[in-house]
Amino acid sequence: MSDSQQTTLSGIRQLLDDAGIAYRHIHHEVTRTSEDSARVRGEDLRIGGKALLVKTDETFRLFVLSAANKFRSAAIKKHFGSKGVRFASADELMALTGLVPGCVPPFGKPILPFELYVDESIVANERIAFNAGSLTDSIIMNVDDYLQIAAPEIFAFSIVS
Repeated sequence: MSDSQQTTLSGIRQLLDDAGIAYRHIHHEVTRTSEDSARVRGEDLRIGGKALLVKTDETFRLFVLSAANKFRSAAIKKHFGSKGVRFASADELMALTGLVPGCVPPFGKPILPFELYVDESIVANERIAFNAGSLTDSIIMNVDDYLQIAAPEIFAFSIVS
């Protein structure tokens, strides 16, 4: 595990511990897809929180949606009045976060330096499960606790796959 990955995982655990929030940390085999992550966690795919770093015009923002859904760039363009919307490249992701695709956690500040937006598909679940800064560490926690500690803006920007 790289220093950035360890720092991210430790930061998340510290944030949750300091707030007295219950969660389950699972160390597992490397998972590169949402489906693999759901399998090793023993959770439904819908519970997975897929965090995507997206550039809207000139600003990178973090968007979180159910792993069972697809990102709708049209909804993002409309919400922000953006002309251009694109995913961060693997190189940009590494430069901005020190993380590789598939291990970005669903947290903005103070974990990652981005504004955080959560899709309504996350709010519809009782739990959220996510890779916590590495491809081998997941956290599962109550959605209400997640929303309280992460403090995102919530709106609809996904469709069911």
